[in-house]
Amino acid sequence: MIYVSRQEHFNAAHKLYNPHWTKEKNTEVFGPCANENWHGHNYNLIVTVKGSPDPDTGFVIDLKKLSMLIRTEVTDKVDHKNLNMDVDFLRGQFASTENLAMGIWKILEPKISAITKFGRLYSIKLYETPRNFVEYLGE
Repeated sequence: MIYVSRQEHFNAAHKLYNPHWTKEKNTEVFGPCANENWHGHNYNLIVTVKGSPDPDTGFVIDLKKLSMLIRTEVTDKVDHKNLNMDVDFLRGQFASTENLAMGIWKILEPKISAITKFGRLYSIKLYETPRNFVEYLGE
């Protein structure tokens, strides 16, 4: 089994804030992420596809096609956007890195299956900062 990954980058703003809590409780739980005027991150997204190489190409997935898919279906929709206000697939949810990663999975998983017969989406790894990241395996 081979694991092939593509990394893409985007910038986005968000705010973590529970409207059912007081401002003080939001600040206590979310810290600076509850800033009334939002805050931003330089996200790094790593999409990993698992599979066996195609005997005709040696590829599990064509990385050019994977890159184009990620750009058109994800980064074009989130780059330089407000995740709370501008991103349809996060509407009605907290704009946490966890929810963002799960939303990206839901978008990419069926589309990856459509561009390769030899692999399937294995993981979404999303770095919010160099030290803070989530990994989602579709479970």
